[in-house]
Amino acid sequence: MTLFLILLGIVVLLCVWLDHVSLRIGVPTLLAFILMGIVFGNNGLFPIHFDDRDFASETCTVALIFIMFYGGFGTRWETARTVAVESGLLASVGVVLTAGLTGLFCHLVLGWGWNESLLLGAVVSSTDAASVFSILRGRKLGLKAGTAPLLEVESGSNDPFSYMLTAIMMEVCRGNATGGQMAWMLVAQLVFGALLGWAVGRGAVHVMSRMKHQSSSYASLFVLGVAVLSYALPDLVGGNGYLSAYLAGIIMGNADLRFKKDLVAFFDGLTGFMQVIIFFMLGLLARPAMLHKAILPALAIFVFMLVLARPAAVNAVLTFFRKGGRYSLRQQALISFVGLRGAASIVFAIFATSDPAVIQEHDIFNIVFCLVLLSISLQGTLIPFVAGKLDMTDDGEDVMKTFNDFTDNTNAQFSRIDITGGSSWDGKAVKDLGLPRNILIVMVVRGEQRIQPRGDTVLEAGDRVVIITKSFEDNRNYLEEHTVKENGRWKGRRLKDYDRDDRGVVVMIKRGETNIIPNGETVLEAGDRIVLCHIEQEQQE
Repeated sequence: MTLFLILLGIVVLLCVWLDHVSLRIGVPTLLAFILMGIVFGNNGLFPIHFDDRDFASETCTVALIFIMFYGGFGTRWETARTVAVESGLLASVGVVLTAGLTGLFCHLVLGWGWNESLLLGAVVSSTDAASVFSILRGRKLGLKAGTAPLLEVESGSNDPFSYMLTAIMMEVCRGNATGGQMAWMLVAQLVFGALLGWAVGRGAVHVMSRMKHQSSSYASLFVLGVAVLSYALPDLVGGNGYLSAYLAGIIMGNADLRFKKDLVAFFDGLTGFMQVIIFFMLGLLARPAMLHKAILPALAIFVFMLVLARPAAVNAVLTFFRKGGRYSLRQQALISFVGLRGAASIVFAIFATSDPAVIQEHDIFNIVFCLVLLSISLQGTLIPFVAGKLDMTDDGEDVMKTFNDFTDNTNAQFSRIDITGGSSWDGKAVKDLGLPRNILIVMVVRGEQRIQPRGDTVLEAGDRVVIITKSFEDNRNYLEEHTVKENGRWKGRRLKDYDRDDRGVVVMIKRGETNIIPNGETVLEAGDRIVLCHIEQEQQE
């Protein structure tokens, strides 16, 4: 056990180091994790004897739950809903078209049987959000015309549809599926998955809004439990657990939750570790000596999907939205090219090959292994180059704006000033301090009391004054964000009329790309994102 733990620690540290190296040289990180698995595989330099596909299947199921949940949790709906319809159709109709065309190619060109052809098409039909955004974020690659939000929502939401097709085709391969059973599976997967995902997400938000004194660690554990429950409940009744987890994540990620930044950091690390597990396990399961038999069909399928299947699916969906100059051929070409295959394809391939009842004549697992390697290494590495050649890059676009952790994208951080006896601030009212216009006092900590300061608040020796500068840690204050709506009651009104007693103190206004430190005369405009600091008062016994 001790040697195993030492080896596990070394592998994790190597993966973290490889993540750093991969970002510097422009190679997708997940490719490095696969290669690490091969190095430690059965036939590798430091062999770990592992061939339990049932264990791998269960482990990958759990890993994908958190990946799917965080895919929704990290999506900023305010940005994503402008492309929700197109993304939803790409994630559903686009997946079905990709799977069908790929299956047709395997049957007509490679000579496979229909069932196995369509099974492989289902397994590789979704795109990988983690691979795409590790490249976009790592290279800070801004894309024109709202392409980044479209790719985020599509790649984050198309895995459930690929899973649904895989589950249906596995039943067909077992010889158990009739037309009626397939229709019921389709309805149950969608309806139960969507309804229970919405219900679990809304219920969790309701509960968390009433948990006033939990710490960020317990909030993380609570959301962790919600993620597991959001998958397990629909799966119990035949629903799509991954769809449910994704929807629950969207609902919770776009609600006004405490410790939002801590939750994002927690799940970012957790899902990163889950991706390491999946790709490392793929490397362990791979048999390099057998890859020579799988590389040619994998290469043929990869080229077909890159050149024909994916572009045809994208064009079929987005052509209907080209009114007003939207989704030009160059943009469609980039969206098609960015359709990387990754973690979900690996998981679904393990599902299909770990079931002995699913009869297969071809080595689907190793074919998918080679296909993912080709997709991540070739497509992934060339994304910045292709985006530049298509003139689809924009230095003014920030890819991070599609993510929900708005506090990571602002300079609204806290610093503390201690008031000592006889200092220039001791005994002075806030309005008489002569502060520069770009500095705002957010809070005064007086003993155990938290005070929201006004102009006539008098500072005392021993006070801790919190201003916006660098950093201040306090679990009793937290930030949240509200948007001024076009037809909202706050549009055109001065900030001093904002009811801050109920909603918290306004510490910053984000107007476009500008961060404004406000004062009472600041007039709110439609589209302004108001950042508020909530201060939790101590309960009196």
